[in-house]
Amino acid sequence: MGHDHGHDHTHGANKKALFISFIITTGYMLIEAVGGFLTNSLALLSDAGHMLSDSVALGVGLVAFILGEKAASYSKTYGYKRFEILAALFNGVTLVVIAGYIFYEAFQRFIDPPAVASTGMLIIGIIGLLVNVIVAWILLRGDTEENLNVRAAFLHVIGDMLGSVGAILAALLIMFFGWGWADPLASVVVAILVLISGWRVTKDSVHVLMEGTPRNVEFDEIVTCIESTDGIISIHDLHVWSITSGQNALSCHAVVKETLTMKESQALLRKIEHQLEHKGIGHVTIQLESDEHPHDDSIMCQLEEQATHSHHHQH
Repeated sequence: MGHDHGHDHTHGANKKALFISFIITTGYMLIEAVGGFLTNSLALLSDAGHMLSDSVALGVGLVAFILGEKAASYSKTYGYKRFEILAALFNGVTLVVIAGYIFYEAFQRFIDPPAVASTGMLIIGIIGLLVNVIVAWILLRGDTEENLNVRAAFLHVIGDMLGSVGAILAALLIMFFGWGWADPLASVVVAILVLISGWRVTKDSVHVLMEGTPRNVEFDEIVTCIESTDGIISIHDLHVWSITSGQNALSCHAVVKETLTMKESQALLRKIEHQLEHKGIGHVTIQLESDEHPHDDSIMCQLEEQATHSHHHQH
């Protein structure tokens, strides 16, 4: 019960952090977009574009948390928890698209740099930096380590923060040296940062949706943990995946002695569940069976077969 209570507390903190961040980011994104148009600064506009994706990221993330709270049903046995991952994937792809657009616009401006109102650009850039620092601090109070959704939003904001620094530096270079190319250059730096964070979030989201082994779980360690438990002869059909960020699941078939009683089987399962919980797996399903139970469609069986075949071949 302590495990669930801890998860609920983190969930509440994440939702609150996303809500406050969404309000602040959306408000300032509108100011920065208007400021970018008025001062004719691509650095500000690209930062506003990044902030728009932040705003969408935070908003969709918030909706994901609210939907994730909906109870499981017969048609959706895990509830809507996976929606968080879909939200993170959407954010990641959005970032990659925005980065592509900024690169295109910057290229046009390098060829023909327009006049930029550097003083207005500098003021808006400084305010933007302060806003991003506040939002990043709020999100840090959530779970940026384990929760992919909050981490996606946090990466957006860090990219924004660096974007604001770029806009400030570009404004200063235009003011003191008249270097018009500093504006598109700053936007290119922002675009690179946007592209990197977008690619990472997209890759992590796809990994979860493809039922990949969670990043914080060592597959070999799990196998050793289960097989070294007294009473277990061998295991097969082992699968480890994430339902959503921070909620890992495992299922496998375990071969045990035929003489094992129901009471001994229960004690064995409880012991394994307890060990796996310390290794970051909270949802465990283990099917106990005897050696006579047929099985072949399994990673572990295939690996064993390959090893045996290779051994015979060498002989």
